[in-house]
Formats: sequence, structure tokens, C-alpha cells
Amino acid sequence: MLVLLPPSEGKASSGRGAPLKPESLSMPGLTAAREAVLTELVELCAGDEDKAREVLGLSEGLRGEVAKNAELRTAGARPAGEIYTGVLYDSLGLASLDTAAKRRAARSLLVFSGLWGAVRVTDRIPSYRCSMGVKLPGLGALGAHWRTPMASVLPEVAGSGLVLDLRSAAYAAAWKPKGEVAGRTASVRVLHAPTRKVVSHFNKATKGRIVRSLLTSGAEPKGPAELVEALKDLGYVVEAQAPAKSGQVWSLDVLVDEVH
Repeated sequence: MLVLLPPSEGKASSGRGAPLKPESLSMPGLTAAREAVLTELVELCAGDEDKAREVLGLSEGLRGEVAKNAELRTAGARPAGEIYTGVLYDSLGLASLDTAAKRRAARSLLVFSGLWGAVRVTDRIPSYRCSMGVKLPGLGALGAHWRTPMASVLPEVAGSGLVLDLRSAAYAAAWKPKGEVAGRTASVRVLHAPTRKVVSHFNKATKGRIVRSLLTSGAEPKGPAELVEALKDLGYVVEAQAPAKSGQVWSLDVLVDEVH
């Protein structure tokens, strides 16, 4: 099982670990594309601060993020699972998983990123600020920048098992499963049951809980149909729509009344 996650907008501080080694990150096929984004982002943020804030879409209150980006090559690095914070990651609670669940997380979770393309939770990265919606002056829109290298690397990473896609739209644009991989991919929405609407807090928190439930239970669904049954066994209310034709993904709606 491969679980595709969005990053968090806010991130923990880098700390005092050893600096980033881009060549040490998982999925070496993304290294060149990572270096291109990293180089331009550092140069942008080391120059005109106001221009950098405008490009990155940062408010005056987030001015310090520009200086942080300028020092990415020398900043301390920590496991990505410690860097990403926020509602989804709080509900997922990686640090409190037991040993077996942590091993499954290291093997299964893939976090998408405007800067790194995608990383595993064990990859050591510094804290940064660069969303997938950014358009860098030299590279253009990051979503488009990542499509070609992702199309080459991700099908192999997906292997032959289930792909559980919990990404938001901006990050989903960087890689869309195609062909045979799409047929074993399930894209999940979380809906507030009384209104049948996506509510941000319910959405993020429940996605975190779903991943935690799968990791701690040891469930290993082989495909979308098995995932539906596994989630129902774990107490979730799920409505599934199988693809109308080959090459399309499954659509799953998880209905919640409240977030615990």
C-alpha cells in the first residue's frame, strides 16, 4: 500500500541536525528536479525579500519564512515526519505509533511537496515554505515542473499494490495515476454527513485518523474494494464508486458527523 499525503502549510523548526543532503533523499530519479527548485528558491529568497514574498504568496507576518528559505542548504534537517505539522499530521500522530506501525509508515507514506516533489516520512529535510501552487520566475508553475519526473518515478514507487490518494487538488496535479496504476488507486473525500460538504477541519483530521487506523490495525488491503471493507471494519462510513472504465481511479467518500 502506498499512501499519498499533502504536506502541511506550517512546519516545525529544522532544529540543529546535520544539513540537507539532496542526494540522500528517497526516489533519486527526482534529484535533478529537486536541485532545480532548491537552487532557484534559495536564490530568490536570498535576494529581494519583497519579491520573494510576492512569488511565494506570503503575508507580512510570514516575512521570516523568506530568510528561512535562503538558508535551506545549511539549515538543520530532520525526518519529514517531524517537520510536517497541522491538523492531518496531529491526527496521524506518527511519533506515538508503535514500532510495527512506524515501520509500515516508513514504507507506505509519501508526502508531496512543492520543493521536494515527494518524500518519505523518514527522509531528512529542513523546514521550508514553498507550496505546489507557486510559480518560480525561472521554472514556472511547480505543479507542471514536477509532472514529467513524477510520471517517470512514481509508477515504480507505487509497485503492484493499492494507492490511497489523500492529496489536495494542488498536489494531485503533480502526478495523476494512469492506466493500470489508476485502476488500483482510491481517491478519498471526507464529507460532513449532515451537509454532504467538504469541511476543511473534518477533512484533514479524518484523513489523519484513517491513515493512523490503517497503520495501527496492520490492515493490508490489496486494492480499492478491499480498502472499502477494511475501512468499514475499522468503523468508518464509506460510500464507494468504482471507475466507469479502465484507467480511472476509484472514488471513496468517508462520511463523518464529528471529529474525535
